[in-house]
Amino acid sequence: QVQLVDSGGGLVQAGGSLRLSCAASGRTVSVYVMGWFRQAPGKQREFVAAISWSGGSTLFADSVKGRFTISRDNAKNTVYLQMNSLKPQDTGNYYCAARIAPGLGSTPGEYYYWGQGTQVTVSS
Repeated sequence: QVQLVDSGGGLVQAGGSLRLSCAASGRTVSVYVMGWFRQAPGKQREFVAAISWSGGSTLFADSVKGRFTISRDNAKNTVYLQMNSLKPQDTGNYYCAARIAPGLGSTPGEYYYWGQGTQVTVSS
């Protein structure tokens, strides 16, 4: 079992920044990839970014490329999502997720463990 606790959400004006954190605990040796997804009201959960646990490979949704970065601190078992130049359309509940197979995944079904979510609201 892997437990994920995500945090760092909040209310920010358009153009601002936030940094989300995801702390992993438990059987983290089984984790190959960590990802971030978001879900706005009435919409499906969508991929935001992913990073491999060991190699540092990353993948981003086109909508966030150049604005968001993802990083990890293996010593702390924590993954970060730095969000800059935020837009109102970035609003949603952000979830971190853990994938227990190789390969950067970009669909929710490829991830096995999920955090509880942290709300990000970007005002215009």
